[in-house]
Amino acid sequence: MPLSWYHSGEPGVSMAQNISHAVMAQRHEPRDSADDFPTPPWATRALLEHVIGKEKVRGLSCLEPACGRGYMSLPLFEYFRQVESSDALPYGFGSVRDFLEYPFAALSHDWVITNPPFRLAEEFVDRALVVARRGVAILARTVFLESVGRYENIFRLRPPSKFAQFTERVAMVKGRVDPKASTATGYAWFVWEKDELAQPSLMWVPPCRRSLERAGDYEIR
Repeated sequence: MPLSWYHSGEPGVSMAQNISHAVMAQRHEPRDSADDFPTPPWATRALLEHVIGKEKVRGLSCLEPACGRGYMSLPLFEYFRQVESSDALPYGFGSVRDFLEYPFAALSHDWVITNPPFRLAEEFVDRALVVARRGVAILARTVFLESVGRYENIFRLRPPSKFAQFTERVAMVKGRVDPKASTATGYAWFVWEKDELAQPSLMWVPPCRRSLERAGDYEIR
């Protein structure tokens, strides 16, 4: 669905209103914001089912260092042998640990998988690549691929092995998950697999929301 063409499915709603709604639904947060936008669980399952491959993580450990209320951690438990969850803020799920300050040991977890605060995503990648033995996966806005600064600091020398663009929109709502939410913001999984020496690959996450949603995914926590 192109960014400028949004259809609400509601009769009597004009295209101008739809475009306006899509623009307004884009995600903008002040620099001091907690950036509390929980990940719909189906989007995490999509990473393991369609990007990394669930057989590649069976029996391994994972760290989710921006866990919030656990909406990403709980689906990770479905695939990994062990999942450690933490966050810089006390959401009531996982340990209270600032990923950029807490002394997680180098190579202490097989994978680091998270949806970090966007303004700190670059720092999260840097830290995660030290902590992870096997790989790192960051869910971020598609525009994270842009900017001279990120190119120089990350992508030029440490490009992701996979850039997986969602074909469906991953709608995130501040402070909660909402199955009826919509968004004008595109998201992708940025994946660094340490055993992959090939050139970065572009791929798409196929339409899969309907098949990957589970009962209880949207319960309030």
